[in-house]
Amino acid sequence: MRKSFRNIAAIGASLMLGTTGCTLKATINQTTDTTSNITGTTSGAAWWSEDGQIKPDFKTIAFVSFNHENLRQDLAAGRGEYLASMSKLLGVPEDRQPAFFSAAQASYAEAIGKDSTALLSLLRDTSGAVIR
Repeated sequence: MRKSFRNIAAIGASLMLGTTGCTLKATINQTTDTTSNITGTTSGAAWWSEDGQIKPDFKTIAFVSFNHENLRQDLAAGRGEYLASMSKLLGVPEDRQPAFFSAAQASYAEAIGKDSTALLSLLRDTSGAVIR
């Protein structure tokens, strides 16, 4: 008797999960479509490509936005994995990275308290000066 109850319960659970799978997929698609529409209309361009990857133009913005505090800590130290990753995203050649790290650290006082957009602008300006 117990075995048949377990079988019935397993079949019932499978049916419920199978039924909700379609709804879940539709809900996820609707959510991502809505998110794409929002980012596309609020920023003037969608951040995401058709395959779900961040477009190259938005990688630095996303990186600074998501890693703001860690990036500020690396700026204070004049080194670190977040600052190294940022230099690569900005196109700083490896042989110029030490100069970028020093220049970025020197600019750190200006970066304190700034939002992600201002911090990105500061880093872009610093990388441009180092690359020239």
